[in-house]
Amino acid sequence: MKKFDFNDLFILDLANNHQGDTDHAKNIIDSLASVARDAQVRAAIKFQFRQLETFIHPNHQKDSQAKHIPRFIETRLDIGAYADLLARVRDHGMVAMCTPFDEESVALIDKMGFDAIKVASCSVTDRPLLEAVVSVGLPVVISTGGAMISDIDRVVNLMSTNNIPFALEHCVSIYPTEMAQLQLNQITVLRERYPGIPVGWSTHEDPDDTITVQLAYAKGAVLYERHVGVETEKYKLNKYSSTPTQIKSWLLAHQCAVKRCGSLHRGPVQIAEAEALMSLKRGVFASRDIVAGSEIQRTDVFFAMPAENDGLFTSDWQDGYIADRNYTIGQSISSEVAKFDETEDQLIDKIMLQVRGMLHVARIELADSSKIEISHHYGLRRFREFGAVIIDVINREYCKKLIIQLPRQKHPYHYHKRKEETFQVLYGELEVEKNGSPKILQPGDIFLVEPEAWHKFSTQDGVIFEEISTTHFNDDSFYEDQAIARLPREKRKTLIQNWEF
Repeated sequence: MKKFDFNDLFILDLANNHQGDTDHAKNIIDSLASVARDAQVRAAIKFQFRQLETFIHPNHQKDSQAKHIPRFIETRLDIGAYADLLARVRDHGMVAMCTPFDEESVALIDKMGFDAIKVASCSVTDRPLLEAVVSVGLPVVISTGGAMISDIDRVVNLMSTNNIPFALEHCVSIYPTEMAQLQLNQITVLRERYPGIPVGWSTHEDPDDTITVQLAYAKGAVLYERHVGVETEKYKLNKYSSTPTQIKSWLLAHQCAVKRCGSLHRGPVQIAEAEALMSLKRGVFASRDIVAGSEIQRTDVFFAMPAENDGLFTSDWQDGYIADRNYTIGQSISSEVAKFDETEDQLIDKIMLQVRGMLHVARIELADSSKIEISHHYGLRRFREFGAVIIDVINREYCKKLIIQLPRQKHPYHYHKRKEETFQVLYGELEVEKNGSPKILQPGDIFLVEPEAWHKFSTQDGVIFEEISTTHFNDDSFYEDQAIARLPREKRKTLIQNWEF
C-alpha cells in the first residue's frame, strides 16, 4: 500500500467552484499554489468526480428540480479538462486529491494517478463505494459529518483490516456552519476512540473565521480542509468557500496557533521562565551558627526569599546535610552540601515516579493488591541501562504481570524451565529476541515464549506490556550472564510496598 503523511496537510477543495470553466479553475489553482508556497505549507488541491450519466437517475437528467443536480450538470467538466487541471496541480508541486461519488469515479481516480482519495460525509455509509475505494489501495481521508459512532467504527474497521492508510476528519455538514454548531470536542472524541489514526477538521464555517482552525489545532487536529474558489464579476462564491486572501489569513492563524501551543513534549525550561521562577524561590539560611562538619537539621535553618544563586533551595532541602564550612546566622547554606551520590531511596523514588507517569499516559489502573518489584540485574545504579519494573497482578495456576521498561532499557538474555509466557504490548514499542531471532512488537502485538527458550527484550522510547503465563516461580529464571546468575534474587530485586515512596 502507498505510504502517505497526513500530518500538516491543508486540503483545498475546488468542488464545483471551477464553474465548469477550465481557465477559471486554473486561476484558482495558481492563486492558491502561490498562497501555499508563501506560507510554506503542504497543500492539496481536491477535485470531485461524478459520472453524471449514471450517477443521476434517468428521470432527473433533464430539468431536474432536485437539490444539487442542476448545479452538477451546469458545471460539468470532461475527463480531458480534469487531466489538464491535474497537470496544473502537479506543476505546482501540490498534492492531488479527489472525492469520488460513484464506483466508476474511483477507478478513474486510480487510473489518473491521484495521490489520495477523499470520502465525503454523505458516502461514509455507502458500502459499494467504500469497497471500491479499498480495492484501489490509495490513501484515504474520511469525513464524518452526520455519522453515528457505529458508522465510523465500521469504516475504521474496513480501512484497518485492509491495511489502507487513512485519516478521519471531524466535519459538520451544514453549509455554512454556525459557531454553535461546530462541535469541535468531537475531534477529541475521535482521537481518543481511534488512537494512532490521524484526525483532522473539515470546515464549512464563515471563511473570515480564523479562530476555529486555531481551536481545531489545539484539540489535536493534524489536517485541515476548506472549500476554495475565486470570485469574479462573472462567478460568485457561496458562503462557505474561501478566497485566496481568506486562505492566507486562515493559514497564518494556524501558524500562530502552532506557536502558541508549543510542543507536546515536556522539554527543558525556557531561560526566561527559569529566571522568573528563580526570583520567587526560597533559599535555605542558617538560623544559628553552624560548625563545619556538623549535621544540619531543620532547627538550624530558616527558609526565605530571595535565594542566593549558589545557595541551597528548599526544593533540595533534607535533614542531615553535613556543613561544608562554618556558617553564621543569616548566611545562605551553600548548594555544595547537596552534592553527593543519590541514595538508593532517591533512585527508587525517581524510578517509580517515572513509571507511574507512564501508567497515567497509558491509562492503566492498578489494583491495590498488586505487588511491585524493581528488577535491576546489575544494581540500582545501572537500572536505567538494564532492568524493568514488574507488577504482579495475579499468580495462581495462571499468572499475569505488567512489565514496564523506561526509555533505552534492556532486559538480559534468560530462559525459564517451567514457565510458558505470552507478551502483549499495551503501550510503546518492544523489541524482543527469542533464540537469536529479533522482532519488533507494537501495541496489540502478541509474542509467545516457550519454556527453555532464550529471550531478551528492550525498548527505545519506553514500553508497557502484559505477560500472561503459567505459574511464576522465583527460582525459574536462568541468565546467560553468569554475573547475574550468581547473584541471589534479593540482590537483583527491590520490592516496593506501595506508591508512597
